[in-house]
Amino acid sequence: MTDMSAPPIELSVVVPCFNEEESLPRLVEVLTEQLSALTPDFEVILVDDGSRDRTLPMLREVHRHHPRFRYLSLSRNFGKESAMLAGLSHARGDKVAIMDADLQHPPSLLATMLPLLATGEYSQVVARRTRAGDPVLRTALSRLYYRLMNRLVEVDLEDGVGDFRVLDRRAVRALLTLGETNRFSKGLFAWIGFPTAVVDYENVSRESGATKWRMRDLFNYGIDGVVSFNYRPLRMSIWLGILVTVVAVGYALWVLVDAIVNGNSVPGYVTTICAVTALGGVQLVVLGVIGEYLGRIYAETKQRPLFLLKESSESGLPVTSVLGREHEALHELEGQSTERSEPA
Repeated sequence: MTDMSAPPIELSVVVPCFNEEESLPRLVEVLTEQLSALTPDFEVILVDDGSRDRTLPMLREVHRHHPRFRYLSLSRNFGKESAMLAGLSHARGDKVAIMDADLQHPPSLLATMLPLLATGEYSQVVARRTRAGDPVLRTALSRLYYRLMNRLVEVDLEDGVGDFRVLDRRAVRALLTLGETNRFSKGLFAWIGFPTAVVDYENVSRESGATKWRMRDLFNYGIDGVVSFNYRPLRMSIWLGILVTVVAVGYALWVLVDAIVNGNSVPGYVTTICAVTALGGVQLVVLGVIGEYLGRIYAETKQRPLFLLKESSESGLPVTSVLGREHEALHELEGQSTERSEPA
């Protein structure tokens, strides 16, 4: 939630951090140099997502020496989606940038992105990276995934476009009015619409540390994207069931005709086992798809907050932020309160 009484800030930079003790010193150095050259009115919001190393003590030191660097510490590891949301909900800038702590999102690119946003023609400026240097298998799987996604979901997702972007205040407010629990940010950024510009950049390797994303995490993230933005897997399950039924009926007719013409001299043990195994696999897949949707419905009905704060650089911050329609209503109330407090 933004503080309406605070001095105006031109740019906020939100940086989720999870076990980034090796990257933080260089990150602070680069951001200080790059942002100071862009605007004197900036802030950096470093969100500690339940790190288990020295990230939080280092964030305290960073804020003590550089007051423009604020920090939020979540009560546990809620995930990058929640960390980004926490930062967005506390960003005070007219423009808000989101970037990773490992410097694979080059801060120097903001010098190209911000002028595009300043023209007023765009509400989002996103960075799209090349896949130079990525393993061949990972690149192929990524391209295949995006082709599949764009056939299934109702929004267009571009390969190479991630969380690195700059948004105006209207786009940030739009994101915060989405109160859903299961958040797939790539899809949400595309779903809110608004004019968007794209800036390409070469792939950058991590300066220190190791990636937190394993192949299993990427696979689960891909499933979240498919399920979060459409119900077509359920429709596909119906068609799969129909197809299997047609094949089973056709095969039964063939077996019946063959038995009438040639007799049933050979028991169909292997055929029966194959059929039972195949049908069991299809049933498990369909149940898994249904279970994914039911699990998301269950999570939404509980309406738990997406993050909880245990510590921050400012005292008195609420333990969580109001999202959804309530966020927009609260924003309007704050605006009216500010107008009444201003001298006539």
